[in-house]
Amino acid sequence: MQHPTLLKKTLLIATLGISNILLLAGCGRNNSKSTGGKDDLSGTITISGAFALYPITVKWSEEFKKLHPDVRFNISAGGAGKGIADALGGLVDIGLASREIHEEELKKGAYTVFVTKDAVIPTFNDKNPNTAQILQRGLKKEEFENIFVSNKITDWKQISGLPNAAAIHAYTRSDAAGAADTWASYFGKKQEDLKGIGVFGDPGLVQAVKNDPSAIGFNNISYLYDLKSRQQVAGIKAVPIDVNGNGKIDADEDFYKTVDALTEAIAHGKYPSPPARNLGFLFKGKPAKKELIEFVKYVLTDGQKFVTENGYIGLSKDVIASELKKVQ
Repeated sequence: MQHPTLLKKTLLIATLGISNILLLAGCGRNNSKSTGGKDDLSGTITISGAFALYPITVKWSEEFKKLHPDVRFNISAGGAGKGIADALGGLVDIGLASREIHEEELKKGAYTVFVTKDAVIPTFNDKNPNTAQILQRGLKKEEFENIFVSNKITDWKQISGLPNAAAIHAYTRSDAAGAADTWASYFGKKQEDLKGIGVFGDPGLVQAVKNDPSAIGFNNISYLYDLKSRQQVAGIKAVPIDVNGNGKIDADEDFYKTVDALTEAIAHGKYPSPPARNLGFLFKGKPAKKELIEFVKYVLTDGQKFVTENGYIGLSKDVIASELKKVQ
């Protein structure tokens, strides 16, 4: 027969052991509940396409994973043309689309859900000898067209009010890009109609313009601005668009200094469309996979709070409601 004191110690150890087991079991249940438990989403979402949509899509994926850690993402940027082709070819779940969808793509089952807005911005090197005058007068639509399409303007001094002669070096995109297609559509043209030195990707085009004092190019908003300082990145500036064509940049056209001023102007229709445009997720047919549907719903609801801080323009409530119906 056990000594009474020893028996009490044995019972106490047993009780503590059971308590610890219950505590561990309880922790396991709480952890499972916080990540959604057995009903949580899982699987891999593959995405490729437009440089314009790439940064915000990465942000959305990171935030979505905090809610659904068993969902994995494989995201790459290679231009809108590649993303659309990849999606329609079944190579990825989502193609990042930053241009209008062509008729032949619609026939292949292209199904687009708009997720945000941005714009293509003409750019030039801030060491251009005519910088002060360019910022004061901007360029008219027809002047941009004569540089990028007809080649009627090949020297900066050919533009009225610019005093210093320097050959214009136009840069465009070498990849099938939504930015190039959108910029060309401003003149009623297509990407292949643009003249200039072809450069791959948004980062490449930014660098090309920064390296050449005579350069003119175009970029998506998130590559032209430093999203921490909200200012234009060093070495490159936006070419203001003289929307009303009066030969100067009026107060209501002068909104390029910060990314917030620019996106607000775009949201209020002060920037021409195109090159302001909708950005979308493109699928081959209506998405059926649960993780895809939930990701799109997240992007169109809670995910919209990250749009402005990342240099994009939020969708209106009516547009959001319309786009949500596409995945219901």
